[in-house]
Amino acid sequence: MIKFLDLQKINIVYQEQFQEKMKLVLEKGWFILGDEVGLFETNFASYCGTKYCIGVANGLDALILIFKGYIALGKLQKGDEVIVPSNTYIATILAILQADLIPVLVEPNMETYNINPDLIEEKITSKTRAILPVHLYGQLAEMDKINAIAKRYNLLVVEDAAQSHGSKLETGKAGNLSNAAGFSFYPGKNLGALGDAGAITTNDDELAKVLYSLRNYGSNKKYYNEFIGINSRLDELQAAFLNVKLPFLDAENDKRRQIAKRYLSEIKNGKIVLPKVDSLKSHVFHIFVIRSKNRQQLQDYLLKNQIETVIHYPIAPHKQKAFQNWNDLSFPISEKIHDEVLSLPISPIMTDEEVSFVVEILNRY
Repeated sequence: MIKFLDLQKINIVYQEQFQEKMKLVLEKGWFILGDEVGLFETNFASYCGTKYCIGVANGLDALILIFKGYIALGKLQKGDEVIVPSNTYIATILAILQADLIPVLVEPNMETYNINPDLIEEKITSKTRAILPVHLYGQLAEMDKINAIAKRYNLLVVEDAAQSHGSKLETGKAGNLSNAAGFSFYPGKNLGALGDAGAITTNDDELAKVLYSLRNYGSNKKYYNEFIGINSRLDELQAAFLNVKLPFLDAENDKRRQIAKRYLSEIKNGKIVLPKVDSLKSHVFHIFVIRSKNRQQLQDYLLKNQIETVIHYPIAPHKQKAFQNWNDLSFPISEKIHDEVLSLPISPIMTDEEVSFVVEILNRY
């Protein structure tokens, strides 16, 4: 069986270094906001090219805290509208709602699956204050166009970079293409912890200062609370694991690109739609997504041939039971994407033989 993602194999190569870090953390006896968190924040800010990295508990909290930070600074108010793609994972939309803001859904580009910048302006109203593009599946959104629109209308831009660690344009990397960005280090991400973990990157001095406080009960000094904050701190042990893995991220992304390049050039089947990739550098292939009108049949066929796949994501956000007031809305592009997408195995530990087998089986479908 070719697993969709074998986390045991991905992480076993770091076992010795992980054990050394665990021993170090245990010996220091400092388990919350210690040296490893500080080191990771420095390292990841440097990696992304930003002034600041603020470690938090997970990717959802990263986005929530960015919006709450801007509310605390008076740059956003509860009830303001935030433009967001209609085909994202639900966490992106939950972050807006948890900050008491209003999500405004915009259809994606059918070829890249990222938000379509050409549809953004028609959704801007007097209440619009921010755009939240998602670098879906690991490919950067069209940030030049999005930032130009934001500048024209004086809007904030916040990146959902949960799937795009290391993606880059000539103008910068994911996490450094907007006012602030939220990252997830969920175990399955390109840079994955061994549990939940997240971070915020920004160059905004005021925002960073507020965020260091908001993640820690609204306090910069113990027992003195300046804001109504939450408890969302990057775990010391997870930060230690991330410090081990970060130096290898670019090499692992390159391996993903090599596999993707083979999929793109070698899969030749008229029943399968391959993704459009603007540039290999701007895509880190967190997942490799194909489309098929007979998705269930294709998934069953692959499983019968010992290839495990996953659907990212089966239900469009506006069709979720949680958002019953949206269920009658129509977003046909998103609905088509959610009905047809299927994610193939792709990871740094896949062998050339496994890639060849996936290609062969798909071409025989």
